[in-house]
Amino acid sequence: QVQLVESGGGLVQPGGSLRLSCAASGITFSSHGMRWYRQAPGKERELVAAITSVRGLTTYADSVKGRFTISRDNAKNTVYLQMNNLKSEDTAVYYCNVVQGSQYWGQGTQVTVSS
Repeated sequence: QVQLVESGGGLVQPGGSLRLSCAASGITFSSHGMRWYRQAPGKERELVAAITSVRGLTTYADSVKGRFTISRDNAKNTVYLQMNNLKSEDTAVYYCNVVQGSQYWGQGTQVTVSS
C-alpha cells in the first residue's frame, strides 16, 4: 500500500530554516508528481509546493515563493521541502501528498516558527 512518511519538522526562530523530507513507498515514485500541503490551526489545508514527475518542474504558493524550494531524489523515493527565512505565519502541520487513483497523505510534521 502507499505510505508517505514526513520528517524534519520542529521549532525554529523567525528567519531560520528547516528541511522537511517525505519518504514514499508502495508507488513507482519517479512516475508521480509530489506535493507539499500545510494546515494551520483554524485554517483550511493549502497547497505549498508541487514538483512534476519526469521534468521536475516546480510550482509554489505565492506566500512561499523565493523562500521555499521543493526537490526530489528518485533514487531515494524522497521529496524535500527546504524552507528558508521562516515566518510565524508558516507555522502549520506540513503534509506530503501523492495521487495514485486516490489521494494519499502522510501523517504530517509540525513546523512552529516562534521566538
